[in-house]
Amino acid sequence: MLSRSVATGARLLQSAKWNADPSSSIRFLTTTVTGPWNYVAGVRCQPRNSSPKQHYTVVEPATGQQLCSVAASAEEDVDAAVQEAHAAFSTWSQMSGRERGRVLLKAATIIRNNVEDIARLEVRDTGKPVWEARVDIESCADALEYYGGLAPTITGEHVPLAGGSFALVSREPLGVVAGVGAWNFPMQTAVWKVAPALACGNTFVYKPSQFTPVTAVTLGEVLEEAGILPGVYNVVQGEGETGALLSRHPLVAKLSFTGSVSTGKKVMGVAAEGLKAVTLELGGKSPLLVFPDAHLINAVKATMMANFLSQGQVCSNGTRVFVHRSIMAEFTEKLVAATKKLKIGNPFDEDTTVGATIHEQHARKVLAYIESAKQEGCVVLCGGGRRML
Repeated sequence: MLSRSVATGARLLQSAKWNADPSSSIRFLTTTVTGPWNYVAGVRCQPRNSSPKQHYTVVEPATGQQLCSVAASAEEDVDAAVQEAHAAFSTWSQMSGRERGRVLLKAATIIRNNVEDIARLEVRDTGKPVWEARVDIESCADALEYYGGLAPTITGEHVPLAGGSFALVSREPLGVVAGVGAWNFPMQTAVWKVAPALACGNTFVYKPSQFTPVTAVTLGEVLEEAGILPGVYNVVQGEGETGALLSRHPLVAKLSFTGSVSTGKKVMGVAAEGLKAVTLELGGKSPLLVFPDAHLINAVKATMMANFLSQGQVCSNGTRVFVHRSIMAEFTEKLVAATKKLKIGNPFDEDTTVGATIHEQHARKVLAYIESAKQEGCVVLCGGGRRML
């Protein structure tokens, strides 16, 4: 049931040779970024009737150069992907949890044996340091292993009732799940949405951020090699309108969205209209409190991680740090010293600690925040300007 031929569509890693034995060393041979970028029914494909007007350019954050050109998916493309997921649902959902879990566990093995190559793709997609990208990709394997192990344990409940009666509770998959991801952790966000859905017997249509289209398709090829059925996992590319089309599709039973609060409100509104289940992971303002009894070195380390991980582009970053006035001077001195040791540079260099912001508009937004703070009376103690490499 799980065996299938390798799709003949154009592949991201065109010269890759896979070995289906999960105990062997499975390696990508190249990290060439090549389209097309939709992935439907196990095959890479261009949107139907795509024209140059539907294409948008994706820029490599670290260089400012074009990474790829992507054709946005229109309504018929979204519908085709959802229909494929809907058609695959009956077979995938009827497989045992053990069979589904086996596919996820094998996918985890494939990722672990290709961490370096997938991480380098993620660096080109996001601009984050390569050591951080490795952690992200390892966490993808962790999630697949967790949900692969969980899949066989999903059972119902037998509840005894009065008079010799009983109630039987059965956990049933919902159907087609739609996911819209963020650009700061592209493959990790995809896996965190996809793995639990597939483990429970659902099928999936995923739209990655328009800024980071690459590794969502890589995930599809990993799952394909692991033995997943065509149509169980699909990718449609595009901007906000594509995500809206996916969210409104009548065959989508559940929505999972990661992004801004304003867009999350719109997603919840669409879900309410169709009585769809919805999961939102939105932006936040996460205060960090440092009291007089804190170990200052540890407090500084926590502050550094909470503000500079992924160039500060994380929804749960410690964007506000409140320090007790009695230790403010010492804490500030240590924090400035630690910040000056950060190395901004080529994300492929192992000693780089801060990479590039995701795109030009975002960099300008950060600089605008700094200028606004200065106008309100803040004093810049370290940095505060743009570093061009």
